[in-house]
Amino acid sequence: MYSVDIYARVRRACHVDGTSKREAGRRFGIDRKTVSKILEHRLPPGYRRDGPPVRPKLDAFTGLIDQILAKDKDLIKKQRHTAKRIYERLRDDHGFTGGITIVTDYVREAKRRTREVFVPLSHAPGHAQVDFGETLGVIGGVECKLHYFAMTLPHSDAVFVKTYPRETTEAFCDGHNAALAFFGGTPQSILYDNTTIAVARILGDGKRERTKTFSELQSHYLFEDKFGRPGKGNDKGNVEGMIGYARRNFLVPAPRAVSFDTLNAKLEEQCIQRQGHVLRGHSESIGERMLRGLDVLMALPPVSYDACEKVSTRATSISMVRYRCNDYSVPVAYAHREVQVRGYVHEVVIGCGTEIIARHKRSYDKADMVFDPLHILALLERKVGALDQAAALQGWELPEVFPTLRRLLEARMGTKGKREYVQVLRLLETFEMAHVQGAIKHALELGAIGYDAVKHLVLCRIEKRPPRLDLDIYPYLPRAQVETTKPASYMSLMTRVPA
Repeated sequence: MYSVDIYARVRRACHVDGTSKREAGRRFGIDRKTVSKILEHRLPPGYRRDGPPVRPKLDAFTGLIDQILAKDKDLIKKQRHTAKRIYERLRDDHGFTGGITIVTDYVREAKRRTREVFVPLSHAPGHAQVDFGETLGVIGGVECKLHYFAMTLPHSDAVFVKTYPRETTEAFCDGHNAALAFFGGTPQSILYDNTTIAVARILGDGKRERTKTFSELQSHYLFEDKFGRPGKGNDKGNVEGMIGYARRNFLVPAPRAVSFDTLNAKLEEQCIQRQGHVLRGHSESIGERMLRGLDVLMALPPVSYDACEKVSTRATSISMVRYRCNDYSVPVAYAHREVQVRGYVHEVVIGCGTEIIARHKRSYDKADMVFDPLHILALLERKVGALDQAAALQGWELPEVFPTLRRLLEARMGTKGKREYVQVLRLLETFEMAHVQGAIKHALELGAIGYDAVKHLVLCRIEKRPPRLDLDIYPYLPRAQVETTKPASYMSLMTRVPA
């Protein structure tokens, strides 16, 4: 391959100075045929192959390599063949005698030929894309996996991100509520992947059968839904890119927060700060472009969608209701009855008919039992023998005056004292802890150890009137008679006892 300088000198000698090809070849020490090629090209044309390369050792195996690569597309990426592994299979199983280099070169070229090419897209205002991502974080001192909901407006590249303990139906719906409130309107259409939260089934003609909850959400906000092709994340490339952006820029290093609410408040601030950025290829900031696109958003309904999963079930004989592999207590009066469970992101609400009968903090453990001690007190009043073994009372931390009252009641009244203690606990079903605690403390000071006295003192505290207790009705609490100490009594102690 001759340099550009040789090309320039030969071409000038022949075209300008009139030198013949024979003379130019003799002057520059090159063949006449080479001079003719130089005169045909202004610059060195580079190496040009006349035909496809000949690979006598590999050509018989290229079909097998293509077959292996085609099957790999149906496997997860981590289980696909490397070029080295393909070479080893050809060598060990099929008698290939060539080297690894020609196999590696062929595999690289074959993958390049089959790599997908994408079409640049332009996004009109008023449309959105939704997806979930996941990462690790520390919430309340416990390391856990964070699932974060992201909604983007591709026209302006604005994004909203919110984290949840799990990627569930209620998190999906709550994310929509929060995102639409953040943007201040409802997009005309939202693009999704084929998540089972929204798509119950893909029919033969490509149509989607929506889940009941997703249909309710869509009816509430009136947006049009769109779905990408199965396994084709590039159909919603804007939100896919923002999932990675949020992980790298909002959630690295691994976030630490006392609660999900605290973390989500910080993420919302970061989404707002990002609106001041000017992206490559634009002269306006994200926020300026977003404001221009908000004009085509639809108005929000007066109230947000009730973001929960609704389940009908039956309370068991131990007054527990199972929801998502965990059991939640209900008042014993509702055992064996049909109930309705509404599972929110951080709360489980249980109702019977039109009445709400229980509220619990949502548990994301497996086989967990979540109790409200007040639910079982009515049963314990009749079955006081189970007071010490009642699972619902284990770990119930009460102020010190409660165990003191129980100890005195049981010491003086036995089993009846246990029952009266449960009756005192049942006052918490109606009255605040502070009022009951203060009444017990007052009763202990007066020596009026009994349920009726505590209840009377609770009512007096609430009604702000002085108590009227007849202490003579507590015969099992004898009054202490304390006499005045006399000096003669001490003198008697000094008298020597005769031997």
